[in-house]
Amino acid sequence: MMSRFSPPPYPPKRPSQTASKAMLPRRSRYVYIAIAILVVYLWLSGHLPTSLRPHRAPQHSPSLRYKNVDWSRYAYFQYATSTAYLCNAVMVFEALNRLGSRADRILVYPEKWDTQIESVTDRDSQLLVKARDWYKVKLVPVDIPVTHDKEEEAEELNATFTKFMAWGQTRYRRVLHLDSDTTLFKHLDELFLLPTAPVAMMRAHWVLPTKRVLASNLILLQPAEEEYGRLMTASRPDIRQAGESDIDMLNRFYGDSAMVLPHTPYGLVAGEFRVEDHRHYIGNTYDPWDPERALREASLVHFLDEPFPKPWIMWPHNLYGEKHPQCKAEDCRDKDAWTSLYNDFRQRRNLRPPIRNRT
Repeated sequence: MMSRFSPPPYPPKRPSQTASKAMLPRRSRYVYIAIAILVVYLWLSGHLPTSLRPHRAPQHSPSLRYKNVDWSRYAYFQYATSTAYLCNAVMVFEALNRLGSRADRILVYPEKWDTQIESVTDRDSQLLVKARDWYKVKLVPVDIPVTHDKEEEAEELNATFTKFMAWGQTRYRRVLHLDSDTTLFKHLDELFLLPTAPVAMMRAHWVLPTKRVLASNLILLQPAEEEYGRLMTASRPDIRQAGESDIDMLNRFYGDSAMVLPHTPYGLVAGEFRVEDHRHYIGNTYDPWDPERALREASLVHFLDEPFPKPWIMWPHNLYGEKHPQCKAEDCRDKDAWTSLYNDFRQRRNLRPPIRNRT
């Protein structure tokens, strides 16, 4: 018989051993949870090694991480050879600044202009200073090689070859030229990050199917000294073919080799709201034309709208009455969109009077 005070048959467990064994599973859970949180964080942030990630569609992260781009290597290019087009160029730079574009901005202009504002009527100098001080534009005065033809149209044609000077901006990896008779709805910084190509342009959808040519109102290019020299030489009045325009020459040089950009959303023109057939802009025959959607999705609109002149030039009333968009039954969306584009441009340029909707 066991004594009342006999020791137990098994030695008692020490409290410290019992507690520590009980806490082991709990500590392990904390460790596993911490590791899981770390793995999820690394996966979401893109730092997890590719071999450890679950399968998913590839991400084109370099084109999305704008903060990692050296934007000083890219630039928008404008040129001006007259006060009217200088004003247009400043309007483009204002839009880029307002829309948050990060790329540099270049303005090429005749070296006879200066930034010394001599009077309140010295419009050219005022606009140059405004571009430089308000919109961070790099001013580039150059000897613009234009001939002073007796006919105004011929002189304007010669001035259009000034856009070839964009190829001479070799400090940049890529340059984007925009025609200045354009309203921007969004900046175009994403174009600088497209795959490498010497030149990227759009098709002129408004002349399809009669012609299949490139349009020159938007040109994404890689500056190069050799190409710059080749273009400037070919554009000399004593060398180029009679009547050959900058568009003709660009198609002769790059018609078979340029990267083709989609004209939606980069190629909307004002004249699209006055035509009946929108197949060539939409790109198919089954999607309906929706002018409000077209404006909503467009990055810009170019004021190509013959027979109407450019929006800073007032047209005869009879031209408006004969050629402006008409309402279809009770659907006036084309007319309203077209009218709003012209009124917006003129109001930003402080031109009056605006277009009035007429029945």
